[in-house]
Amino acid sequence: MNTKPAFMIGNVPIFGDLILAPMDGITDKPFRGLCRQLGSAMVVTEFINALDVIQANQRYIKRLAFDADQRPISLQILGNQPERMLAAAQQLVQAFEPDILDINLGCQSKNVTARGAGAALLKSPENIATIFDLMTRHFSIPITGKIRLGWDNSHPNYMEVAQIIQDHGGAMVAVHGRTRQQAYRGRARWEPIREIKQALQIPVIGNGDVVTLEDIHRIKSESGCDGVMIGRAAMENPWIFSRIDRSQVPNDLVLETILKHFNDTLAFYGQRGVITFRKYLKGYLMPYHLPRKTLLALLKATDPLKVKDLVNDLFSDLHRE
Repeated sequence: MNTKPAFMIGNVPIFGDLILAPMDGITDKPFRGLCRQLGSAMVVTEFINALDVIQANQRYIKRLAFDADQRPISLQILGNQPERMLAAAQQLVQAFEPDILDINLGCQSKNVTARGAGAALLKSPENIATIFDLMTRHFSIPITGKIRLGWDNSHPNYMEVAQIIQDHGGAMVAVHGRTRQQAYRGRARWEPIREIKQALQIPVIGNGDVVTLEDIHRIKSESGCDGVMIGRAAMENPWIFSRIDRSQVPNDLVLETILKHFNDTLAFYGQRGVITFRKYLKGYLMPYHLPRKTLLALLKATDPLKVKDLVNDLFSDLHRE
């Protein structure tokens, strides 16, 4: 590990410039642990809905479970009512002692934005200011935010929002180079990330369309960002955190990682882990362009031993080719 941090988030040193982006339904404890071991400099939980915490809905506990070796860990909270978010965060910080608290200002899901949370907060900069004022006043750990470029393509207010985050005590801002309207369509824009970086004194993390080592180099060069968040591409290539392109990962290592990740998922979820793991398995196998019949057999299997047998058989066949 580097002895000198790449940058600081408040008083938390970050040793590295590649970070696994938070993704709902994806960045659970087993996947976060894998990416952290492979080199992600820190990890962020799936978003925790403030309302679930207030209503004592126990599902959030599974979403933010973590082991000590995943630190530094950022707990991401979702909501749109500042006082309720604060009340929920106070419970969470006391119970789980995260290193960082992150405010979700970027989720584009209709289920989230319809209730005014996630990227919908970008339409209410004054509400963002209130949230950061409350959080930074009540907690000693750093408060950060993850944003998009704006609510829609006609209202890109990323600079206003980023400045508000800094002015109201935020310790870092991560920027996805798309608007909420774009969702994940079209190309991410990195120039706005550069504008934000040039204007702020706090660290700025770039996010969007980072798939290869060349992309890492380009987004850092074009935006000057302090670090790079990698999201969907990590499902196909978690080795990117070790600065290895997927084309360079040997099949034996892919097989070994699949089986370890599968076992960790089963240990965490029990039998339900077989279904939970399907999305990761599909990602790992994407580069092989398997026949539809072969892929469906793998993804429809419900017995853990059957899944392992099919995976082992597949890689035996790949080895013979």
